[in-house]
Amino acid sequence: MKIKSKVKRKNVLVKYWDLYLLLVPGVLFFIIFKYVPMWGIVIAFQDYSVFAGIQGSEWVGFKHFERMFQAEEFYRIFNNTLLISLYKLFWGFPAPIIVALMLNELRNLMYKRTIQTIIYMPHFLSWVIVGGIMMNLLGPSTGVVNSFIQFLGFEPIYFIANDSWFRTVLVTSDLWKSVGWGTILYLAALAGINPQLYEAATVDGANKWQQTWHITLPSLLPTIVILFILQMGNILEVGFEQVFILLNPLVYNVGDVFETYVYRVGVTQGQFSYTTAVGLFKSVVALILVVAANKIAKKLGQNGLW
Repeated sequence: MKIKSKVKRKNVLVKYWDLYLLLVPGVLFFIIFKYVPMWGIVIAFQDYSVFAGIQGSEWVGFKHFERMFQAEEFYRIFNNTLLISLYKLFWGFPAPIIVALMLNELRNLMYKRTIQTIIYMPHFLSWVIVGGIMMNLLGPSTGVVNSFIQFLGFEPIYFIANDSWFRTVLVTSDLWKSVGWGTILYLAALAGINPQLYEAATVDGANKWQQTWHITLPSLLPTIVILFILQMGNILEVGFEQVFILLNPLVYNVGDVFETYVYRVGVTQGQFSYTTAVGLFKSVVALILVVAANKIAKKLGQNGLW
């Protein structure tokens, strides 16, 4: 039986060699840029010196983790990162689903494609460009938004330098940039729904809302669950480029997150071991959340990642 199994696997490899060949670039990418760098995690347990290298640096155990949990700024940064991530999850996760459902109801193909193109476009703009757009729109003296606020008789608001508005700016700009692109997977899932289900529901007298609730959403649920589990792994990933471009000293208390903190302390100040410990803490939290979300999904009868 073992010999037959080996021969069968060999035949599959030979038969579909071209498809397996397509996997090679992706596999190499993850090996080179994801798995090999994991060796660098060891410096979180050392007083790493660039000149001594990993093998020559002094081993200090959990010293940097103790420093991390004793630092007051760590809890401020953790709170900022968690809040901004939850805001983005709360507004950003259902938004592509809603937009995809709305696009799916459009029957004019030309109009539908035009709308799709318009909402996809922001995804291809870099955060440098988006940051410039936000600064121009929200500027206190020349911004369009503040010009309208002044027209209504109110005082202008410096949104990007205001503690009360900075997180809103982050979430709103992220929504504008990512929602359109996020609809692609949901539109693909919607295209795979059997049209006969809708025809049968129409015959039974179901209206559009009932069809959406009893056919469309249950059909989308496996995709929603998988993407939600993956999103849980990014719960402490706010996005370095976006925050770095929009952040300024006036809003550090509400906008400074793990990514900008690691850059500022690790890269500019050379505290590599300490910031590696911070990064390892983030990774462990992300792993726990993904495993927990996967188990909960399975207990609820859905397919998990594994």
